[in-house]
Amino acid sequence: QVQLVESGGGLVQAGGSLRLSCAASGGIFSVNAMGWYRQAPGKQRELVATITSGGSTAYTDSVKGRFTISRDNAKNTVYLQMNSLKPEDTAVYYCNAHVVTTNYYGLEFWGKGTLVTISS
Repeated sequence: QVQLVESGGGLVQAGGSLRLSCAASGGIFSVNAMGWYRQAPGKQRELVATITSGGSTAYTDSVKGRFTISRDNAKNTVYLQMNSLKPEDTAVYYCNAHVVTTNYYGLEFWGKGTLVTISS
C-alpha cells in the first residue's frame, strides 16, 4: 500500500524558513506529478506547488519567489523549501502524489499533513 509521509513542519517567526519533505513508499512502480497543498483554518485546501517527474514546476501566485518545490526521483521524495514566511502561510500542508502502483493502477495519494505555524 502506497504511503506518503511528510516531515518538517513547525513553528517559526515571520521571515524565517522551513523545509518540508514527503517520501512516498510501498507498492510503487513509478511516481508522476507530486505536489504540496495547504489548508488554513476555516479555508478550503489550496494548491501551493507542483512538480512533474521531469522537473517542471508550477506555483500559486502567493508563494512565487518565496517557495521552491523540488524532488528526488530515486527516493520518491518531494521537498518544499519555504523562505520569507508570512503569518498567512500558516496552514496544514499536505503532500500529494500521482502514482502508478506495482499493479499498474494510476492512483492519487495524500499524506496526513504537517502543521506549519508562522508567528508575527
